[in-house]
Amino acid sequence: MRKKTLVLAALLCAALVALCACKSSAQTVPETTAQEVNWPRERLALNEDGVPMLEVYVVGEEQLKTMDVETYVQGVLAGEMKNDWPLEALKAQAILARTFVLKFVSEKQSRYPGADISTDIEEAQAYDAAAVNDRIRQAVRETRGQVLACEGELPYAWFHAHAGGVTELAKVGLGWEGEEPAYTQVTDGREPEAVDGADAQALLDAQAWEATFTAEEFEAACAKSGVEIMLDNDSQLSIAQRGASGRAEVVEVDGRPVNAASLRIALGSTKMRSTLLTSLRIENSDVVMAGKGYGHGVGMSQWGAYAMASEGAKAADIVKHYFRNVEIVSLW
Repeated sequence: MRKKTLVLAALLCAALVALCACKSSAQTVPETTAQEVNWPRERLALNEDGVPMLEVYVVGEEQLKTMDVETYVQGVLAGEMKNDWPLEALKAQAILARTFVLKFVSEKQSRYPGADISTDIEEAQAYDAAAVNDRIRQAVRETRGQVLACEGELPYAWFHAHAGGVTELAKVGLGWEGEEPAYTQVTDGREPEAVDGADAQALLDAQAWEATFTAEEFEAACAKSGVEIMLDNDSQLSIAQRGASGRAEVVEVDGRPVNAASLRIALGSTKMRSTLLTSLRIENSDVVMAGKGYGHGVGMSQWGAYAMASEGAKAADIVKHYFRNVEIVSLW
């Protein structure tokens, strides 16, 4: 009996030691704090609530407006995502919008004199103050000050409408020329197969597309991408290189390589909606292509966020599904 008691006691002690060791190990890797995140805290003045202030050039009104970051994020959120979408999807988008603006201010200069950032979508994010409603305000309020951080730095908070089922790395989806960021990854897009109501057609439009370009349009786009070509009915088009997601990385035109991400921008990103091509051919002297998804495919899929939130995922779960090696940090 005494022997059994001693054995049980030894096992209990071992369990306690292991538990303490786990706690000790966990405590040696503290979470990133606001003070450890590199963001432009010295450049931006704070209001009475401790929120950074921005000079925003509002393109629609052709004037500079002074507003705090949280007010700016409300307008961006309403411009980038429908204001009746699931709350946790909106919150995930708000975190990315806040990260985006602080990253922009820390690294770039607005093209508009005196502005920290603008509502020009060619420079920054979409913006629609008129579409701000209580749901938008709630999403921003419940993520107040929250940004993504990776190894103490603000990441590029990339997002897109629909991944076509799978996301992509920046080098392929965006034609990123630097080293691949530590936070991008190829992962399941998590988009819904179908939705009911007013969003049904929008989802169908994002899932698959087809576009036709004249020879002149295609030649001009290739030229913008740095490759001079001349098309005729005997020209050969092919996808010479694909990324891990299946997206075209290099399109070959009569043996000449053209960067697919660059070509997409040159042709128009609302017409050539993605580089996840399913068809590429010449037909009656035109270039006809088809594909899946809408956007560059890097970072968060908005339709994926919609589906994940509808299934009960929280904003943190959503952003961490699309970005690796990131934390959510409250800066104020």
